[in-house]
Amino acid sequence: MAKVIIVTGVSRGIGRSIVDTIFKLSPDTIVYGIARSEKPLQELKSTYGDNFYYVVGDITDASKLEQLTQNAISQHGKIDSVVANAGVLEPVESIHNADIDAWKKLYDINFFSIVSLVKITLPYVSKSNGNYVFVSSDASTMYFSNWGAYGSSKAALNHLALTVANEEKSVKCLAVAPGIFDTSMQVNIRENVGSNMSKEHHEMFKDLKASNKLLDSNVPATVYSKLALNGIPEAINGTYISFDAPELKDYQI
Repeated sequence: MAKVIIVTGVSRGIGRSIVDTIFKLSPDTIVYGIARSEKPLQELKSTYGDNFYYVVGDITDASKLEQLTQNAISQHGKIDSVVANAGVLEPVESIHNADIDAWKKLYDINFFSIVSLVKITLPYVSKSNGNYVFVSSDASTMYFSNWGAYGSSKAALNHLALTVANEEKSVKCLAVAPGIFDTSMQVNIRENVGSNMSKEHHEMFKDLKASNKLLDSNVPATVYSKLALNGIPEAINGTYISFDAPELKDYQI
């Protein structure tokens, strides 16, 4: 029976790549996606037809997550995996100049929406002995100047993976860093928010692009897709790990 997978933030970047890769690896899979922009969702629907379904909305709106979940259950009867991808980088600012309301908004998107998503989908993912795959970041354990909001939210996400895996024995959960790949977030760093970072870190990101060292998004997307389709290895359940770790060699391109 075909797998049923929820993916958030599917309109662009790695979220879009994850959807495309899932269908490349397993064309009969059913994917339910959510994003704020309808046009990219319509394009996915046009491409994948009756294998792709979507809800237009903000992931911080629990009613939209409920709608997405209930659509999957009413139409396909189960949820096998959830890939929590949607997230934002800004505010990029020093702790001295922290806009607390902006930090809270980022946390609502990067962390609390995922707590809500897990709570809403857990009865069904548990029934399927399924998987939660969280898109984390190297910034969760490394310092990038003025990324305190983003990095700490991803660190919280890592701990959420640990919590879910230990509290819910019928599911597996993993937080995976995707490396530095070529998306609109990188453009934003180079052209906009990078000016709020240290010169050293800003130049580092610009040099990665100039030297063609940014990953294609399908490289980490393959890891997320295979984890959602094939399951999380017991040995790394509940951990935080990089997409290129030896433990994930069977999931890499």
